[in-house]
Amino acid sequence: MRALSLVCSMNASPTPSSSHLLAEQVTAEFNKLGVDGEVVRVADFDIRPGVEVDMGNGDQWPALREKMLQADILLIATPIWLGHPSSICQRVLERLDAELSETDEEGRMLTYDKVAAVAVVGNEDGAHHVSAEVFQALNNIGFSLAPGAVTYWVGEAQQGTDYQELEETPKSVRETTHTLAVNAVHLARQLTGQPYPPS
Repeated sequence: MRALSLVCSMNASPTPSSSHLLAEQVTAEFNKLGVDGEVVRVADFDIRPGVEVDMGNGDQWPALREKMLQADILLIATPIWLGHPSSICQRVLERLDAELSETDEEGRMLTYDKVAAVAVVGNEDGAHHVSAEVFQALNNIGFSLAPGAVTYWVGEAQQGTDYQELEETPKSVRETTHTLAVNAVHLARQLTGQPYPPS
């Protein structure tokens, strides 16, 4: 099995990123469960605005889309900005909208047997709101969500501490990250053996 983490940090590599760190921690949990994982920083690619599979003119979304199609699990990792997912996360969701019209020979969306999960970081409130926004979008696009499909860390409001600056990962975050991985992998394995029927 394979997992792909799309990190929606506003910063390109090699700038340190709390979203990237949390995505790497989720991927490490996937690895422990026998799932190969890849972490990709979306800001490293030229992803054009739009809702098509390929917007042309050097658009690099098709390369990320191919990685997504090869994966059984998709993790979206995003910071909180002004109480919402990052603009890069929104761009990813808009590009995934094209999957609504991409179907297999039985008329099912190509995302139907894939599992999605979310990771959120920020130093302001909003993790539940952000995950709810991303959850709804991913489910509309055909992904399945396991119980506990989000892990997050939110620092004290109006303070400047970032997740990546913590001396150690909080126990609650470690446990939530582990649960996300276990449940996502379990559901992905179930769907591999019993895919959704055409409807």
